Amino acid sequence: MSAPGSVIQVRSKIWLEINGEPVFGQGREELLRLVQKNGSINAAAKAMGITYRKAWTYIDAMEKRLGFPLVNRLKGGPGGGESTLTPQAEMFLEKFDILRQGFNETVNRKFMELDF
Repeated sequence: MSAPGSVIQVRSKIWLEINGEPVFGQGREELLRLVQKNGSINAAAKAMGITYRKAWTYIDAMEKRLGFPLVNRLKGGPGGGESTLTPQAEMFLEKFDILRQGFNETVNRKFMELDF
């Protein structure tokens, strides 16, 4: 039993799959948002505590499974390279936000209806 005054809350995660293979979820969303914020796959990887190779592998796998580019990459020179999200990636993130918001609203409404 929980202590008196404790509040039960529902939590959930959603992710997208294609043919049973994960395509997009919380971690990959974070990676894309960090690329967007930092302008670099390498900086995004460091912020997440993963290697550049792992970050690049995630991005490459997402692009192959989704069938469109997510990140524009400019090779580095003396000042380093730059990475930006494609317009398709930005739209994908917006749609995922809308999906997650609607999903959470539905789950929370059902949770309240059940009167835990």
